[in-house]
Amino acid sequence: MSDAESIVREVRDYNAGREPERLAMKYRAMRQDPFVFMRGTCHLYYRAWPAHDARLNDAPLGWISGDLHLENFGSYKGDNRLVYFDLNDFDEAALAPVTWELSRWICSILVAAESLSISHDEALQLCRIGLDSYAQALASGKARWLERETAKGMIRDLLNPLTLRNRKTFLNGRTRLRKGARTLKVDGKHALALEATEKEALFSFMQQYDKSQANPGFFRPLDAARRIAGTGSLGIARYVILVEGRGSPDGNFLIDLKQAVPSALAPYLQCRQPAWDSEAQRVTSVQQWAQAIAPAFLSPVEFGGKPFVLKGLQPTQDRLALAEWNGKFKRLEQVIRSMGQLAAWSQLRSGGRAGAAIADEWVAFGLRRDWQEPLLGYAVGYAEQVRNDWQEYSREYDRAGSKWLER
Repeated sequence: MSDAESIVREVRDYNAGREPERLAMKYRAMRQDPFVFMRGTCHLYYRAWPAHDARLNDAPLGWISGDLHLENFGSYKGDNRLVYFDLNDFDEAALAPVTWELSRWICSILVAAESLSISHDEALQLCRIGLDSYAQALASGKARWLERETAKGMIRDLLNPLTLRNRKTFLNGRTRLRKGARTLKVDGKHALALEATEKEALFSFMQQYDKSQANPGFFRPLDAARRIAGTGSLGIARYVILVEGRGSPDGNFLIDLKQAVPSALAPYLQCRQPAWDSEAQRVTSVQQWAQAIAPAFLSPVEFGGKPFVLKGLQPTQDRLALAEWNGKFKRLEQVIRSMGQLAAWSQLRSGGRAGAAIADEWVAFGLRRDWQEPLLGYAVGYAEQVRNDWQEYSREYDRAGSKWLER
């Protein structure tokens, strides 16, 4: 079997059973560049991870997001209605040596260097800045958070009230308003149509969920569609639901409902994991432990006999436009420094939970200086592997054309 055939088989096997329409979008996106390919193949990263290399695994056990990369930091509105910038994707969350998380993060910096128009040496500099910032934040032993008043540079710009969309503007972008009533825009970019039976089942679920809440009527469904978002999870069942909220038309809310599937790390974990009631409980529990404030409405639910994560769809521009660093390298340095701090604070915040290291162990790890260079060396080598895998994937994708989804 050639390298291209091997990569293609692994990608196809991992994504087997996903919805074809959105899966085709994922495969097409992964053809774009090595960074998008890396975001879509978390399973390949951990399959290759040298779990028996003591230099790379001598680290405290922590609750990691599992898929930390540049695009998995972002802003969101918390359940206290304030906007924060933090780690924001916990689909792959697991208890593991924290070096697993850090290596994937700095590898993403190296892989994204070309798309960010920075040199390899500049990318290495950013990696060292990020790891140093992480270590210093751990050594302080104090978990903090980033909101508008405490953010700097590009992150502060993102959280500036003048750049945030208000609810009405957000609703107008995702819905159509006619005679005082809203319906979702099924535009092929953010949303796709639902089959009538699936929509009926979703409405029935939301109606029952609404009755169980403290404020009945808030979650009364008005419309629903299949949601298009992310890269790695494309093809997994995911919906956007328009609900009554505080009243139609401008008090409506948008809800994100996403199926929770086993973590891509699961086959490779060597430490004991909690006996979760469901995959959705795993995702939401770790997110609530790791973030300073959880997103609005975050909760584990069951729909159609499967676990789902329910939360508010965010009315803010949730990701940094890193490519717009405008030739000012210090702007990128500040972002990476903040990301390192956020990663450390998430460990301090979730420390001691269900097997994770306690704060004293995290402080001690932050004071050590023997793990950074081996980690960086591995990330450099794997970044090159990502580029090679992407090239093999791209050749096969281009060759197969419309038959790509056929097994």
